[in-house]
Amino acid sequence: MSVPTPAAPGRRTSRLQAAPLIQRYGVLLALGLLVLFGALRYEGFLSAYNVFTVLSYNSMFGLVALGMAFVIMTGGIDLSVGSVAAFASVVAAVLSPHGLWPALLGAVAAATLLGLINGLVIAYLKILPFITTLAMLLAARGLALIFSNNQSVSADTDHGFTTFGQGNVGGVPYTAIVLFAAFLIGMVVLRLTRFGRHVLAVGGNEEAARLMGLPVERTLVWVYVLSGALAGLAGVILASQFSAGQPTEGLGWELTAIAAVVVGGTLLTGGSGSVGSTLVGVLLLGIIFNILNFENGRGTLTLSAYWQSVIRGAFLLVVVVLQNRLTRGPSVKEGS
Repeated sequence: MSVPTPAAPGRRTSRLQAAPLIQRYGVLLALGLLVLFGALRYEGFLSAYNVFTVLSYNSMFGLVALGMAFVIMTGGIDLSVGSVAAFASVVAAVLSPHGLWPALLGAVAAATLLGLINGLVIAYLKILPFITTLAMLLAARGLALIFSNNQSVSADTDHGFTTFGQGNVGGVPYTAIVLFAAFLIGMVVLRLTRFGRHVLAVGGNEEAARLMGLPVERTLVWVYVLSGALAGLAGVILASQFSAGQPTEGLGWELTAIAAVVVGGTLLTGGSGSVGSTLVGVLLLGIIFNILNFENGRGTLTLSAYWQSVIRGAFLLVVVVLQNRLTRGPSVKEGS
């Protein structure tokens, strides 16, 4: 009878390094196959109208997911993004009679302040991100209901505010342009800046990063500020697209964001991630629901909008299980 021996550290390390790559290219392949399936099955699937509609609608989720990606890369989580976006949509609608820029800047500033509070509490008071952002979820939702008197706030349509969410240039929606510009900037920040390197270092090993002299607390504050600001921008798009601030919107947005980030290959444990793959994850989820809408139109399926939450939850669970299997090496080696 032989004694079980620990698995070789090198083997586990190689699996940890390979897991994000496998998941990253796997999700890109899945996206390509879905697009091919939709193009062959549905007339108008690749039409400019459908493509831009999907991009415009999912721009809100994409911006929230971008902020969430940076948070998760530090090993944290932000459960407040949906409520912060709803609060920002109300602020934007209230300020919309003054024009687009006051509404946009005011809403993003308000959301950024909430993100700053999250970051300060997590970084300096050492409260767990889960608890801190859960408290902010409740607080931001309450603020949205207070500012709106528990009802939708109509946005002004005469001073250019709604053009931001409903307009286009050369047929391309402004919101799609904002989405891709944000992700392009995010990729540059993560790959080419000191802040991006700090984010990955803090997520990889916070104590080691601190011993190396990296500004751990400042980095944590900034990722939650970024998450709040992007959630605020998503809230502005929400109010502009639907011509109203929506205090009860944003429910489950944090789940959608986490799903997109994890599907894109970012490890929930932090220290590894990709902005570009997060965008692929957002598009994958968006196209899945677009296909379901086409099936509803054909009469093949009859699924209510509530099933989207069920599908998102199941999808996230499957991806997390697969990610766990990829990153978990065997703890013992049995012999006969």
